Amino acid sequence: MNGAQALMKTLVDAGIEVCFTNPGTSEMHFVAALDSEPKMRAVLALFEGVATGAADGYARMADKPAATLLHLGCGLGNGLANLHNARKGKVPVVNIVGDHATTHTQYDAQLQSDIETVARNVSPGFVRTSQSTAALCQDATDAITAARGLPGQVATLILPADVSWGEGGVPCPPPPATTPPAADDATVERIAQVVRSGKKTALLLGGQALREPSLLAAARIAAHCGAQLLAEVFPNRLERGAGLPAVERIAYLAEMAGVQLAPIEHLILVDAKAPVSFFAYPGKKSYLVPDTCAVHELSTPAQDARASLDKLVQALGAAQAQPALQAPHRPDRPRGALTAPKVCKAVGHLLPENAILIDEAITSGLMLNVMTAGGPRHDLITLTGGAIGQGLPGAVGAAIACPQRPVIALIGDGTAMYTIQALWTMAREGLNVTAIIFNNASYSVLNVELERVGAEEPGPKAKSQLDLKGPVLNFAQLAQGMGVHAVRTDAAEGFCKALEYALAHPGPHLIEAVVPESLSGAKRKVLPWLLRSLPSLPQPVARVLKRKIAP
Repeated sequence: MNGAQALMKTLVDAGIEVCFTNPGTSEMHFVAALDSEPKMRAVLALFEGVATGAADGYARMADKPAATLLHLGCGLGNGLANLHNARKGKVPVVNIVGDHATTHTQYDAQLQSDIETVARNVSPGFVRTSQSTAALCQDATDAITAARGLPGQVATLILPADVSWGEGGVPCPPPPATTPPAADDATVERIAQVVRSGKKTALLLGGQALREPSLLAAARIAAHCGAQLLAEVFPNRLERGAGLPAVERIAYLAEMAGVQLAPIEHLILVDAKAPVSFFAYPGKKSYLVPDTCAVHELSTPAQDARASLDKLVQALGAAQAQPALQAPHRPDRPRGALTAPKVCKAVGHLLPENAILIDEAITSGLMLNVMTAGGPRHDLITLTGGAIGQGLPGAVGAAIACPQRPVIALIGDGTAMYTIQALWTMAREGLNVTAIIFNNASYSVLNVELERVGAEEPGPKAKSQLDLKGPVLNFAQLAQGMGVHAVRTDAAEGFCKALEYALAHPGPHLIEAVVPESLSGAKRKVLPWLLRSLPSLPQPVARVLKRKIAP
């Protein structure tokens, strides 16, 4: 075997059976080695950000890492945004980056760069350049071990071309599985005392704590002791729908998050971090936990959230408590002129069993949570790191991980253009994905932020940087040009018909929903004033307004 062939064998023996690729010259021996390993599925992306985002979406649904194959430092740089999202979501990815041959680097050729420095932005826990064919497979095993541990991480293995083509490669056996620890007894007892205190307490769940077993354990604690259940703003994967415990996600807007957190006296973190504002704003707090609230940590991202919650259930005597479960409910079929809330309503009305929902709708998806809460059981994937362009690639990866499950991706028009090439990969692979693009011809969220940051009154040049009206994009035509069946509509009846057709016919589909901005005109002007007012309003009034704006 050469190094690439031995590496391929090492990967598949460790359970890594999908590689999302955008290769170049330095990776040709790895590409050739794909034919030597029938268990490895290779999925071509036309842009590195699609490959890295697909690896992220795959791992979230498969609960194991995929590999990427990227070309040198420039290719890694092109894929950096979605690797950032994977890092923030604690998602396991084995990132393989080709490099020049070790004998060639001294000449500083045109594509030579410091790949390790680039990689450390998204792989702070594991970056390694393999120095020899003999060491390659052990390096790969170390990368796999790092990626799939808790917390999951992006592990970057840099593969020089001569290490790949060198003879004498020897595959390594798969690394042994490890069992993460639960919270220790002293921590569990301390948290139990906090819950028993009778003060207003909330469990903030993130990561692995948002899967069904952990949710049920947390819901038993809530039922037994009156605790509130909260979830991270952008969970990497949330299991939800009828028959599962409902959790309230922390709001994106800091002022609304403040309303949610204001009455809480004890906040217990379970595989989550204390809430902070996405950005700094003049005169506003970045750390969102109230000064009157104490923060406690039941389990860290390196610990087993489910086992830790189970121990807390036992310590509280809550094992027989009946968890509150979401009742089945679907919204009515929408009618009339299409709006973003009506799109969300249609998705809730028609949501199929066991779907995977991917939410990168930005402002257009404000009603998605409430419209799908009582629908059939489904998984929700969100934009963990805030770097837009994740949704369409994530749908590719999720569909490959779960080919029997329908994937519905709700995407804003601005974010869709970051990784629009994902549509081509969907068509090439025949993936069961329905992409819904909200075309409001605007970077709507940035128009909102322009008001919130207190910038001076914007003029025409400033406003032109935040709209997509010249020319207005036609996503249906773009999709058709890449082999995806597509429909464009501005009517609720037409949207419902298109969604029913897409769900009934396997393969990729795109529905372009031509809608007005959800937050525009007077709403946009009033929103900053309303947000500033929330802290001074009575809590019941503030909570009502919060639910009205962002349920």
